[in-house]
Amino acid sequence: QVQLVESGGGLVQPGGSLRLSCAASGFTFSRYAVTWYRQAPGKEREWVATINSIGGNPGYADSVKGRFAISRDNAKNTVYLQMNNLKPEDTAVYYCSAPIAGYWGQGTQVTVSS
Repeated sequence: QVQLVESGGGLVQPGGSLRLSCAASGFTFSRYAVTWYRQAPGKEREWVATINSIGGNPGYADSVKGRFAISRDNAKNTVYLQMNNLKPEDTAVYYCSAPIAGYWGQGTQVTVSS
């Protein structure tokens, strides 16, 4: 059974940090690029960051560049999203995906508020 399970979300004050994790199982994780998306209430889903299958060539949306960092550990079948200097506009449900394979997680809520 294919699974992508996100964790690490929560409530944080502006300027704070969180690290999201995406744990994969049921497929050959190391073959796929992984992407983080987010969706805020009433808004379209937004691409956040992508990392290739071997952990290189990370790409970021302009809105998070310089604040977020994506990484992966293929030995642990896990992708991470380190989020620093969080802003209220980062509030959203964050999803990880292996989009080429059509695999999606259930999402984890991130709320940035004082």
